[in-house]
Amino acid sequence: MKLLPIINQQLFIQVASMDEVESQHEYKSRISDMNESYIAMEVPLSVKTGKLKRLVPGDQISAYFITDGGVKNFFSTEVLGLRDDVIKLVLIKPPEIEAITRVQRRNYLRVPAELEIAVKLQDKLQIIGTTDDVSGGGLSFVCDGQFPFKAKEIISCWLLLQYKAGTVEHMPFLAEIVRIKPLETGRQLLMCSFTDIAEHERQKVIRYCFERQFDLRKQ
Repeated sequence: MKLLPIINQQLFIQVASMDEVESQHEYKSRISDMNESYIAMEVPLSVKTGKLKRLVPGDQISAYFITDGGVKNFFSTEVLGLRDDVIKLVLIKPPEIEAITRVQRRNYLRVPAELEIAVKLQDKLQIIGTTDDVSGGGLSFVCDGQFPFKAKEIISCWLLLQYKAGTVEHMPFLAEIVRIKPLETGRQLLMCSFTDIAEHERQKVIRYCFERQFDLRKQ
């Protein structure tokens, strides 16, 4: 079950930046107030140095909060504005509950990637799609909108991984469809979480993600 963050809960954030070091720097804050329009959090502090982080409207943020069992709940948001209260507060956009990604043990690196994916719908029907992004915990892919996928459906897939050295791997797995987003082109974007994947197969994806991240940083 997915839950929204609550008042007094700690938030851990990273701020999007062209500076590679800054973009990976983690800050922590605490939720002071919230409603349907915004989450008000204290000015975040660096986890490493304890220094305050100045934020301005429009800053793009990746955030997570921790729930029972150490589950990390990730979401993306942006700074809406600032508010002077007893202390200065930063207002951020609250996440949609279906947009929160839950990670049990670790935060897998997610990278944009256009890879070929085959999906088995029925015994004799197989479709080909293209991934939008991939991670060690799941992926999203685009396919024709006519195919009758449903949220929470388990699908059988094969992913074609291509490494810089020229090697190619075919990775089989089962995944749960977490969310389906219709596109203006008539196609659909399916966001999926791995439900049954061999650990050595997952390591293939993680290796690809780190190679891909390295290439993106050089661009």
